[in-house]
Amino acid sequence: MGLEEGSGSGVHPDDIKLAMKGHVKDGYTFNPVSPLSIDKSDYNPEPSADDKVHVLVCVHSANSAEIKASVLQKMKDIREAATQLGIPQIAIMTKIDEACGETEEDLKNVYKSKHLKKKMRDLSAAVGIPMNCIFPVKNYSEENVINDDVDSLILNALRCMINFVNDSINKT
Repeated sequence: MGLEEGSGSGVHPDDIKLAMKGHVKDGYTFNPVSPLSIDKSDYNPEPSADDKVHVLVCVHSANSAEIKASVLQKMKDIREAATQLGIPQIAIMTKIDEACGETEEDLKNVYKSKHLKKKMRDLSAAVGIPMNCIFPVKNYSEENVINDDVDSLILNALRCMINFVNDSINKT
């Protein structure tokens, strides 16, 4: 479950904000209609550093339609809360092969594709995450053999995510 249009569906933004602060216990089932509150057993009143979020990751399919205004507003509110908490933010753009024939043909064209660059620019403008913090990846969807080109994009995104986490931890 992720952020969805309207209220009553998808993860409630307040739950994400509580999770960033470490107030959501392991095993909590997110409820779009009723966000977690202080009086519930799944609320962690005294979070440790390990309970807190150290990087906020937005995952978006390059193949999907434009993000709806209500979802963008939820994302903006969550990102503002993350910024206030000093949590770095990145985006993973998935399914780049499905969105662009050039990369479907040869994944090494990922950073040469004008179409993908536009998709990344549009995502950056929509959600406010800088271009250098948006990482394009191809999903393993039909393959049953690993592919170095696919892995290199995934591992690059993961390495950068870990670097952001380390930087965030070292600041505290």
